[in-house]
Amino acid sequence: MLYWAATFFIIALIAGLVGFGGIASASAGIAQILFVIFLVLFAVSLIARAVRGR
Repeated sequence: MLYWAATFFIIALIAGLVGFGGIASASAGIAQILFVIFLVLFAVSLIARAVRGR
């Protein structure tokens, strides 16, 4: 998921440089949502591992 967030971020940067503001904004929004989902799942994974004691 982090890979897809980085991919959309790069697409947003390139689209912004070329001048496609709408595509850049949409790609940046998608990247932000995917990054937040990644952080939540990572935190849940760390907590679950700590509870199991491994």
